[in-house]
Amino acid sequence: MTTAGPLQNMPGASAAPPAALLPYQQAWIGDDSPLKIGEKSRRIGLTWAEAADDVLIASRAGGTNVFYIGPTQDMAFEYVEACAMWARAFNQAAGQIQDFLFEDVDSAGHSKSIKAYRIDFPGSGRRIVALSSRPANLRGKQGTVVIDEAAFHPDLAELLKAAMAMLLWGDKVRILSTHDGADNPFNELIQEVRAKKRGGTVHRITFRDAVAQGLFRRVCLRRGLTWSTEAEAQWVAAAYSFYGEAANEELDVIPSQGGGAYLTMALIESRMDEATPLVRGRWGAEFNLMPEPLRRVQIEEWCHEHLAPILDTLDATLWHAVGEDFGRVSDLTCIIVGEEGPDLRTRVRLIVELSNCPFSQQEQILFYIVDRIRRFRCGALDATGNGASLAEKAADRYGSTRIEQVKLSEAFYLENFPTMKGALEDGTLTGLPRDVQVRDDLRAVRLVNGVPKLPATKTQRGDGQRLTRHGDSAIALLMMHHAIKSEAVDVRGLIGTGQLRESTAGLADYLMGEA
Repeated sequence: MTTAGPLQNMPGASAAPPAALLPYQQAWIGDDSPLKIGEKSRRIGLTWAEAADDVLIASRAGGTNVFYIGPTQDMAFEYVEACAMWARAFNQAAGQIQDFLFEDVDSAGHSKSIKAYRIDFPGSGRRIVALSSRPANLRGKQGTVVIDEAAFHPDLAELLKAAMAMLLWGDKVRILSTHDGADNPFNELIQEVRAKKRGGTVHRITFRDAVAQGLFRRVCLRRGLTWSTEAEAQWVAAAYSFYGEAANEELDVIPSQGGGAYLTMALIESRMDEATPLVRGRWGAEFNLMPEPLRRVQIEEWCHEHLAPILDTLDATLWHAVGEDFGRVSDLTCIIVGEEGPDLRTRVRLIVELSNCPFSQQEQILFYIVDRIRRFRCGALDATGNGASLAEKAADRYGSTRIEQVKLSEAFYLENFPTMKGALEDGTLTGLPRDVQVRDDLRAVRLVNGVPKLPATKTQRGDGQRLTRHGDSAIALLMMHHAIKSEAVDVRGLIGTGQLRESTAGLADYLMGEA
C-alpha cells in the first residue's frame, strides 16, 4: 500500500454545525488498512479521533477487542475517558470505566501487576483495554492494537514484533506518534513503509496542516473564543516560540538527528575498550531461599573466581573510585570501578552487574571489591529507596568522608550528566567495556525539559539471555565519575583504629615508601 494522499484544507464556514472531526481526523478513521501509521505533530487530536474509531470497532456486531498501549498511565486513562465520551455520543451501551491489575509476565516468568483500564460493550461482547506500558502478554491476544506515542516506548522494536504477529490473523495495528529522532524504530518503520518494503499506510500531519484544516477554529469553539486570522497567527507563533529549537521535530514532523538521545552512539562506542572486564552475576529464586551463611559461602567463592583475578591487577600506585546504582528484583545493581591515571584521565577498570542478588550478598560483594582496591579514594553509592541501607553500611565501614550517599534527583543529574558527557567527548573518560547492553544503557539517557535523565519505564527488556534493564550502568558510570572528581580526605589524615584492612595496609606501605 502507498502513503495516504495529501490533506485537503477545511472548507469555509457554513451555517450548518461543524463536523465532530476535522478532515485529517476523518481521513485517519476512513483508512481501514491493516497497518496504519500516524506521523504527527503534538496536540492535534489524533488519539481522540482514534478513540472514536475504537468505540465503533469494539461495539459493533462482529467487532474486535481493542488493546491500547501508551507510554504512561495518565495517557491510558485520558484515552479511555475519550472512549467513554464517544460511546455516549454514539449512544452505544457500554459499561463504566473499570480499573484493574493486568498481570504482565516477562520471558523469565516474572510477574508484574500493571494498572489498566477497561470498558465493556455488552451488546458485542467486546471490550477496550487501555494499558500504561508494554505487556509481554500482548503475544497471543487478538484484536485491534493501538500503540500511542510509539517512539517513546522503551523497547518499541520488540513491541512491534508482537503487534505485527496479530496481522497474520486479520487483526489491525494502529501506530501514532510524534518523532523522537531519525534512528528511532518508529521512524525506521515509516521509512520501510514508504519504501514499500513493508505493507501499510502513513498519515503525515504537521501542526500547520492541522491549523489549516481548522484546529484553531476548534480550539476557539471549545473555549468560547472568537476566531480571527490575527488570533490564529498569534496562536501558531506562540506554539513555535514555546517549542523553540525542538519545533522542527515536535510540530513540523521532522525527526531530529541523534535519536533524541543525550549521548550519541558514535561517542559511546569511541570510548569503549574490549579489554575492560564486565562481570555479570545472576541468581535464581532457589538461591534466595538458602540460609544466609550458605549464600555467603557461595558468594565468597564466586568473588574469588570472578573478581579477585581482576582486582589483583589494579595499579596500587593510582587512585580508584567506585560508583554504584542499586537494584534488587526488577533492576540490576551495577558497580563500576574507575582509575585516575597520571594523565588525569579516568578509565573504567571493572563493571560488575548483579541480578536478583539478596541485600546481604550485595553488601558482601561491594565490600569484597572495595577491600581489595589497594588505593581507594572514594565512592558514590545510590542511597535512593532500598539502596540507602547499603550506602549507609558502606559509609560506616569506609568513612562518610569517602562514601557519598547520593539521593538521585533531577538536580544531581543536571549537575553531573553534563560533566560526564564532556569527559566522554574530550576523552578524559574512557575504557567502557565493548558491550551492547552497556552502550544501550547510555543511549537511554534523554534530555527531558532540559534535564538529562532516564525514562521512568524500563529501557531494555529481557529475553532469557539478556536482562531487563533501566539504564543501570549509565547511572553507575555517572556515580563513579562524580566520585573520582570529588574532593576526598587524604587517608594519611585519618586516625588509625589499630587494625588495618588488607587494602589499607597496602596503601600504608605505599605511602611510607613515598615518605
